[in-house]
Amino acid sequence: MTRDPDDERAEKWPLKAYKNPRFLASRDARSVRMLAEFEEPKSRFARYDISDTIVFFGSARLLPRDVAEERLAAARRHGGDTAAAERALAMSRYYEESRQLASRLTEWSKGLKDPSRRFVVCTGGGPGVMEAANRGASEAKGLNVGLNISIPHEQAANTHVTRELTFEFHYFFMRKFWFVYLAKAIVIFPGGFGTLDEFFEVLTLVQTRKLRKPMAIVLYGTPYWKEVLNLDAMVKHGTIDPPDLELFKSADTVSDAFAYITGRLEGVLPLPGASL
Repeated sequence: MTRDPDDERAEKWPLKAYKNPRFLASRDARSVRMLAEFEEPKSRFARYDISDTIVFFGSARLLPRDVAEERLAAARRHGGDTAAAERALAMSRYYEESRQLASRLTEWSKGLKDPSRRFVVCTGGGPGVMEAANRGASEAKGLNVGLNISIPHEQAANTHVTRELTFEFHYFFMRKFWFVYLAKAIVIFPGGFGTLDEFFEVLTLVQTRKLRKPMAIVLYGTPYWKEVLNLDAMVKHGTIDPPDLELFKSADTVSDAFAYITGRLEGVLPLPGASL
């Protein structure tokens, strides 16, 4: 077998910088790693012709309804924490509705007459709402994207993401860039700090006109968000303007969210935010 000339030279000469694992993992190569998390996804998205996405944000902790029902039954049988299990079952509606919405949007996208316009479901690639959306898109036999992040707990890539479009990021800001750069619509399901971070970052970009494209934003689950957020108080105290509350749409049913998103993306309804 013919030896790679680079391998032969490596026995006599130092490694080339781009083949040196110690350097690539070092602090000095941080900019190289950041650039890699821009260029490698860019290359893969181009290869699979992904230019428009519908992004689903939400809690990684939500369970499918059948799993939540099994856990509640087990808690009742064995004297477990039934209150927590009942809460998980109530919240499982958002898992199921994320799954249904992603499936319907994927079917709609596949049926568009213009083949150059394909809106692909994209999530953070983990469990909970993310898994549900990837699952719904997969059940509709559509490509879907998972932008996973390496963190100490919770986050592991779910099995419903299209294998060729499963990504693993180290840098949160590069992952956020890819969420927003390709997105034409964003759905915010109930979630925690990460979901709030993503929601407010997108709102800030739209409000300040740093996002130079229209963006349909849906805040899904009014009972949850009314309890968690009091955005009207921000208007009351003058820290935001009343029109800022029109940068997103609240929805409580799959049908309402679906109609709003597809109407916006088909150009039936005007999009708020920055002009192109």
